[in-house]
Amino acid sequence: MTFSLDEPRRPRRPSLTPMIDVVFLLLVFFMLASRFGLDMHVPLRLSSGEGEAYSGPPRLVDIRPETLSLNGIAMDPEALIAELGEMTESEADTIVLRARDGATLQHVVTAMEELSGAGFTSLTLVGTGEAPADEGRAAPGDSAPRGASEPGDGQEGARP
Repeated sequence: MTFSLDEPRRPRRPSLTPMIDVVFLLLVFFMLASRFGLDMHVPLRLSSGEGEAYSGPPRLVDIRPETLSLNGIAMDPEALIAELGEMTESEADTIVLRARDGATLQHVVTAMEELSGAGFTSLTLVGTGEAPADEGRAAPGDSAPRGASEPGDGQEGARP
């Protein structure tokens, strides 16, 4: 065992600079990855199939990618709002919206925003009953994609 007469060395303290750098990078990452602002909420009633009180003339707005139509007559949004104003007794009267011919969700939301901005408060969205445009996907409840052969149809192992 050796003894040293030198002064004992003080233990070195670790540098905090790398830890501060890592914390700063994490802070920047989470700031960029987070979403600022509020999500938009679209109030919407879905058609339930139950008979509700409906009064006045029919007010069916078909939403297509390129145009809107009221009861089958194509018109621009301003004319549509003016016509709906004449057809309704109050702003709470039901207006039925239906997406057609491949209209996207954005088309539906844009039409709803225009109608809500004009003061119409009772918008109801109904389904079209059309098959989805993507024929390769299975419908909910299907076990195989459309176009696939079914057992017992004489096409087992056959490929299109």
